Amino acid sequence: MNETLVAAMVLIPALVIAIVFHEVAHGWAALALGDPTAKERRRLTLNPIRHVDPIGTLLVPGFLALVGGPIFGWAKPVPVVKGRLDNPRFGMMAVAAAGPGTNFVLAAIAAVALGLTLPLGAQFLGTETGLSMLGGADGTADLFATGLFYFILTNVFLGMFNLLPIPPFDGSHIVEGALPRRWVHHYERLRPFGMLLLVALIALTWFAPGLGVLENTIGPPVNWALGQYLSLADMFAGA
Repeated sequence: MNETLVAAMVLIPALVIAIVFHEVAHGWAALALGDPTAKERRRLTLNPIRHVDPIGTLLVPGFLALVGGPIFGWAKPVPVVKGRLDNPRFGMMAVAAAGPGTNFVLAAIAAVALGLTLPLGAQFLGTETGLSMLGGADGTADLFATGLFYFILTNVFLGMFNLLPIPPFDGSHIVEGALPRRWVHHYERLRPFGMLLLVALIALTWFAPGLGVLENTIGPPVNWALGQYLSLADMFAGA
């Protein structure tokens, strides 16, 4: 089977699951903190049909996977009304953090599962290449273990990427809530330009890969976190 097709088969389901859990986590956190908007609009469900954006969740990441580009996607945002939260300032920070936090938890669960699928003595050879990352006692890697690895990577990348302080990412809500009140209105002025910054980031990554935009910004924390999860998997290998 074509290697690119296999990558798409592995990456797209991982991305859909990661995005759906990410969005539902926002909704549940908002409900717990006083805002039932997501519940009222029937968005507190793991049914991907309620969350999937046909273009952002399927077509764009599928196309990028097939052409070997950076995998990126999005879902329909879960609605949160700041004014309905019991404590709007803290509530928005908590709701924003719930999405990436859930991705990091999913990555941990997948790391344990990955370790349990590996034979005794299996170890990861590094974090620089794809399928060759999985080095078992016999030097082989099966599709299930590879899928788990990419599920970890997808969740780590999605969580870290959403923590960027660029509106409308989750990181922007966390920063906004943490800033002194007198500075908040200055930061809010960036919000209308958030999508332009995002498009510019994607464009630079796609058309100027030599600049290493992602590698030099989000790359180091993603690689560090991925290493921690692979270490966790190693702990359970052969159990």
